[in-house]
Amino acid sequence: MAESDRIYTAALVVIGDEILSGRIQDRNIAQVATWCGVHGIRLNEVRVVPDDSAAIGAAVNALRTAHDYCFTTGGIGPTHDDITVDAIAAALGVGVMVHPDAEAQLQEYYADRGGLTEARLRMARVPEGAELIPNRYTGAPGIRFGNLFIMAGVPGITAGMLDALSGKLAGGAPLLTETIGSWVQESEVADLLRETEQAHPGTQIGSYPFWREGRAGANFVIRSTDAEVLAHCTRAIVAGLEQLGHPATAGGL
Repeated sequence: MAESDRIYTAALVVIGDEILSGRIQDRNIAQVATWCGVHGIRLNEVRVVPDDSAAIGAAVNALRTAHDYCFTTGGIGPTHDDITVDAIAAALGVGVMVHPDAEAQLQEYYADRGGLTEARLRMARVPEGAELIPNRYTGAPGIRFGNLFIMAGVPGITAGMLDALSGKLAGGAPLLTETIGSWVQESEVADLLRETEQAHPGTQIGSYPFWREGRAGANFVIRSTDAEVLAHCTRAIVAGLEQLGHPATAGGL
């Protein structure tokens, strides 16, 4: 396999009791997935874990070894229940230290915001040997340790940290997509979808049914890293739908 054909994969660990309880609806999965897709990285797995050291450590160790990259969101703030750094350091078998550059950034940020308190200094703590991910919003940086990226849980801050990582991680060919829709029950075209995917190696076809205007329909998303293969597969799906009496709509319904 050529290096350009290599598929880079990633996993995400979403950390927080508030996510599992439903008090907060997670938005980081979508933005991490989108960011990865743009950079030729496939987000293959997501785990949501509570604010529990053992659960965090087990998830991070499993996913960082199974994928090229592992991202985490949540639990790196200034309060007592922000235990992500300690949990990950323990899982990595390293200590926790106050990163001097992080401390300096926080000193500057809080200079006219009440000063750097003991609680705020917690946001400068990192696993020993870690690097920093810049955060242009609050001064509290994210953390990189090898292929592990520890980021904030607040979506706007996470977005800034992802932006700081842009162009820094190796990725493969971006996954291209085409979407078509049709007023058809997906069960009527299951064979068509399966046979078309099999006839076009290197493609994936996803079916997403819906009920609208009193009738059933479905959108079909075709994915491939090869633009020509993607086009051939899309045309085959369109032709197959039309032969079955179900006109296709480019871009989906």
